[in-house]
Amino acid sequence: MKNCLKTNSYISILMVSLWLAASVGVYAAANEPLLALAKKEQSALLQTMKELVEIESGSADIEGLDKIAGVIAAKLKQLDAKVELVETGPEIYKMFDTPSKIGKMVRATFSGTGTKKILLIAHMDTVYPRGMLAQQPFKIEGDRAYGLGIADDKHGISVILHSLAMLRAMNFRDYGTITVLINGDEEVSSPGSRFLITKMGSEHDAVMSFEGAGPQADQIRLSTSGIGAATITVRGRASHAGSAPERGVNALYELAHQVLQARDLSNPPIGTQVNWTLARAGIVRNMIPPGAQAQADIRVNRVAELDGIEQTLRERIKNKLLPESEVTLEFENRRPPLQATSASRALSAHAVTIYGEIGRKLIVREPPTGGGTDAAFAALSTKAPVIEGFGLQGFGSHSTNAEYILIPSIEPRLYLATRMIMDISNGKAPVK
Repeated sequence: MKNCLKTNSYISILMVSLWLAASVGVYAAANEPLLALAKKEQSALLQTMKELVEIESGSADIEGLDKIAGVIAAKLKQLDAKVELVETGPEIYKMFDTPSKIGKMVRATFSGTGTKKILLIAHMDTVYPRGMLAQQPFKIEGDRAYGLGIADDKHGISVILHSLAMLRAMNFRDYGTITVLINGDEEVSSPGSRFLITKMGSEHDAVMSFEGAGPQADQIRLSTSGIGAATITVRGRASHAGSAPERGVNALYELAHQVLQARDLSNPPIGTQVNWTLARAGIVRNMIPPGAQAQADIRVNRVAELDGIEQTLRERIKNKLLPESEVTLEFENRRPPLQATSASRALSAHAVTIYGEIGRKLIVREPPTGGGTDAAFAALSTKAPVIEGFGLQGFGSHSTNAEYILIPSIEPRLYLATRMIMDISNGKAPVK
């Protein structure tokens, strides 16, 4: 009986071992020279992030944007790219926060010996006004690198630069064209660059976007939210609040009515969120307010939802509490949603396989989380795969003292991005 149990135990261990071997065998062995290059490139990437973080480049800071664009362009030229500084064209989708002057884009082109065309995108602008760098300078503490704009999205630019440096070190030129586009207006919904991003997305076989991977889940993303903004403006009539309130038309009352009748537009099961977030009214306490305004933040998962919300709002503002008031609506389609496709799902499955080569699990996130991305513009006019999130793991975007990336994510993420470019180029990864 003892020998039988012992034999059964050996059989069980053997079966588990065979199962594990089969599971591991799904993935090929790692490309060791590439992995060694990724390890070697880590310190250089950290230095590049430091250099970029130390340039303040808010979306309206033309001096800072020109400076950082020059640094990025010089680094791309060192990698033997044809580099252009591209001014925004006459087409500008103007929104309430569109800067008076929009920063240039950096476009770099690498020509190879193959046929596949690959677009790599990231952005160099931040949400921070000039002067905030002193509060969050670049620093390394433990396994984190901190800095203003490091997670959104200066690390993404760095990953692109050093993935290209790895390809150059291996003399890999099997692609047809690699195009890099770095814009300076992403944080204000890309009013100038959206048109070029859409055009270039339609001209490439695959698009890889280098926003961050998030703090916990080691992931890439197939979907992001579309973003809209609605502004309701009410014009009333001023009057003395004490002696003649009846002669006024209270814009604040009308605004409250309008917001209340538009409070039910969210539809969480399909990812639609409409939240009224800002309001202002009046001039002084003892005057019937002659004007009032409210703004809503809108998030959707489907392209058609923004048009539907706008149409509903335009119908509802016709229903007024005070007939003498004037109510107008401004609606901004700030950013379309990125929607998962069969092409992006197939390419993301290949990314999972690549990550498995180095013993890591890559999560492919399909439901959006509320954030928007320029990858959605790249996907508007193409059937090619568009994937977001090839940047590093990190957290703290749009914060004042806690924006960081995780240093241990540098090596695997460099390996992933570089191998994806190589496999797309060689026809080993599925694209259009």
